[in-house]
Amino acid sequence: MAKFAIITGASTGIGFELATLAAKDGYDILVVADEPLINAAADDFKQFGTQVTSVEADLSTIEGVDKLLAAAEGRQIDLLCANAGHGLGHAFLDQQVADWRHVIDTNITGTLYLIQKVLVGMVARNDGKVLVTGSVAGYVPGAFQAVYNGSKAFVDSFTEALRNEIKDSDGVTLTTLMPGPVETEFFARGEMLDTSVGADPNKSDPADVAKDGWDAVMSGKASIFSGWKTKLQGVLANVTPGSVLAEQHRKMAEPGSANPDE
Repeated sequence: MAKFAIITGASTGIGFELATLAAKDGYDILVVADEPLINAAADDFKQFGTQVTSVEADLSTIEGVDKLLAAAEGRQIDLLCANAGHGLGHAFLDQQVADWRHVIDTNITGTLYLIQKVLVGMVARNDGKVLVTGSVAGYVPGAFQAVYNGSKAFVDSFTEALRNEIKDSDGVTLTTLMPGPVETEFFARGEMLDTSVGADPNKSDPADVAKDGWDAVMSGKASIFSGWKTKLQGVLANVTPGSVLAEQHRKMAEPGSANPDE
């Protein structure tokens, strides 16, 4: 029987590209997103000849994650790509509680619940691979993107700690993918198209980021920065005062920063 993979946030962007790589590599895949577009994406993945199942579910909720897991129908999960995430721009004081809470519930609560449910089985049989999409944003205090960057700081830290906890299960690997800005729907959905980072034409290609993550999880690496610029940013963040990083991020993410003269 073919190996089986679950990929979250697979309707567009990095998740779509990860699902494509999994199907190309012969995995039967279960893909999920919180929008109907996931079903059209699933049709695209079927061209590679493996079994494809799609689920529309809100992974910011426990019920949504349970719906996803139920769709696996008890099948052994060989690979989990926990990629679903949600961004949010603008000043924190201007944000609605429901909006910033959705970021936290998607990026942290739902992600942790899914990882816990899947890893229990992997560790019990000492076999399995997990790829979690963190971000170099987790290294940077994100002025005008404070909740998102804070959530990714949590994910980056959490996965590092969890790797240590399961290190005796040498047949199980947990890899953290840490991209920088990527050319996806992220900035439109986070209402950040009027920011310097949102309007930047030189963002990474999601296919390249996904390939970096795929190669890393397949080789059992602990973590990977996608792209040399991102790696440099991560290194510099460790030696730069937080106040300086926050001011630098403000210049990228403050609304209107894409058109500073207007």
